[in-house]
Amino acid sequence: MTLLQRAGVSVTQWTEKRNLTQEELVAHCQQYDALLLASDNKIDRPFLEQCRHLKVVSLLSVGYDKVDVAAANELGVPITNTPGVVSAATADTAFLLMLSVSRKAFYQHKRIIKGDWGFTEPTANLGMEVQGKTLGIWGLGNIGYVMAQRCISAFNMKVIYCNRGRNEAAEKELGAIRVSFEELLAQSDVLSVHTALTVETTGKFDHAAFGKMKPSAIFINTARGGIHKEKDLIAALEAGTIWGAGLDVTNPEPMAPGNPLLEMPTVAVLPHIGSATIETRNAMSVIAAKNIVAAMNDMALPNQVTSL
Repeated sequence: MTLLQRAGVSVTQWTEKRNLTQEELVAHCQQYDALLLASDNKIDRPFLEQCRHLKVVSLLSVGYDKVDVAAANELGVPITNTPGVVSAATADTAFLLMLSVSRKAFYQHKRIIKGDWGFTEPTANLGMEVQGKTLGIWGLGNIGYVMAQRCISAFNMKVIYCNRGRNEAAEKELGAIRVSFEELLAQSDVLSVHTALTVETTGKFDHAAFGKMKPSAIFINTARGGIHKEKDLIAALEAGTIWGAGLDVTNPEPMAPGNPLLEMPTVAVLPHIGSATIETRNAMSVIAAKNIVAAMNDMALPNQVTSL
């Protein structure tokens, strides 16, 4: 807010504790030159057609799957995001989920709340260790790289990955080995998803994919919920096809409180808090504000996802 105001940008903030409807968002945007979007509202063709006057839509996020980029390009509405500053916080969330699932931490905590902490059975509710296991990463970019660093440093894990292209830095510095998607499924003890949600990645982790994983495998998704099919994940866990799952993103989102995943001992679910640290959200906010300042001054946009 301070950065924008010092740049001479007049700011109006939505302060109600609810998201705007699409209709409300369009109506409000008619009065302004730029939008800083921190909600889950879609920047779809109907919005863009009615808000072609906007100099920029500045997303408070790295992902932009809620944007119709093709329509934005066609209609001349620049879209920006906040890359590069969420890697550590999001990787930490993936690491947290891996450990929580491996030790059944969420389930064990619920046992205390229910008063189920009395007689000790030495072989009851055991977790598993990840020391020396194989970490598979689907989408080894910045976040996946930090996740791999964490896992190697803490647990001497072997790293394999599946990308469209090679990550030479990860191969050289982390010893990561590039494999096919089929090999990733078959070899991973922990499979962590760090790719964008696209037409190609939507629903990629389905019944067939889970069926090719180890029965001792842990599935982690901190990217987008649409990458896995939740009914298929539930079925795989119930059947013992895979061992556990850690989710910071769900499909659909938000998750219904009665979802069976929330009661499974080897599942940990968080409400999409991957970048939710003071430091990271501050950094994201500064980038989002700088994107708007650049647009207002007809300067090149530093983090544009459109090709205008």
